[in-house]
Amino acid sequence: MRRGKQDQRQTRTMFGNIFGANLSKVGADGFNSLVRRQMGVQNFTYAYNQMGVVATLRLANAGLTDNLTAWQRFLPSGPIALLPLSDDMSSLVWSTGVAEAKRLLQLDASSFVAAVNAAFHKPMPRNTIVDDVMKSVNALLKQSTGQRLEAAPVVEGEIPTSRAAFPLGLGHTSTYAGQGVCLIGDAAHRVHPLAGQGVNLGFGDVQTLVDILAEANYSGMGISNINDLIRYEQQRLRHNVPVLLTTHGLQQLYTTDFPATVAIRSIGLTLTNAFPPVKKFLMNYAMS
Repeated sequence: MRRGKQDQRQTRTMFGNIFGANLSKVGADGFNSLVRRQMGVQNFTYAYNQMGVVATLRLANAGLTDNLTAWQRFLPSGPIALLPLSDDMSSLVWSTGVAEAKRLLQLDASSFVAAVNAAFHKPMPRNTIVDDVMKSVNALLKQSTGQRLEAAPVVEGEIPTSRAAFPLGLGHTSTYAGQGVCLIGDAAHRVHPLAGQGVNLGFGDVQTLVDILAEANYSGMGISNINDLIRYEQQRLRHNVPVLLTTHGLQQLYTTDFPATVAIRSIGLTLTNAFPPVKKFLMNYAMS
């Protein structure tokens, strides 16, 4: 669910060309945004009491298969995900408790790699009722769609100095726009990484802002008109707020071990993955 490298380069180029002119300030400085504080706007925050451990990892058996799939497993302490970077490398995002995140940061490289592989491949305690339901669902899907479950790749090593951690939370500012200033990305909104939507929301902000200001500049209105910045805000609110609420809902949904809830969420995720039109619709919406 990530934009391609070419899209990212084109977005950065347009961003630089447009904002080299009159707009006095664009806040793209993260969830602790100085620009947002200088605007004096309110910012709602909600802490998840979790940290995200990130690292760049080298995969085993590189070159034998195409590294094109993003992998995610929901553990009792939070989701762990591998996002493809190249044929032999993936980016790790591991959401877990604060104490566990600090422990992971202190591990040596081989112990950390072992912990990542265990998190993806080690069997976890399962509810027998939910397990029986999911076996039936997976068997039915295999018969009707030919799909089968695949295992995540094995990690071979980590790139030195790539490991880090950051606190996880929800955030949203009361406004994206002011006179001659606007906010984009994490400066305007912050989401849990479980759905991988933080970067997509940021690129969407940039694309929308570029389109609106390019149109205003072409028509001779310049790019500091507050009405155009408000139009940018309105367009992005219609997309960003539903994604923020959905992501928060998923985070809450996956922090419970109530059997009925576990069964419903497991079936829902499995069915979504099994039907390409549904999955494609969700992916296209997430990337818009």
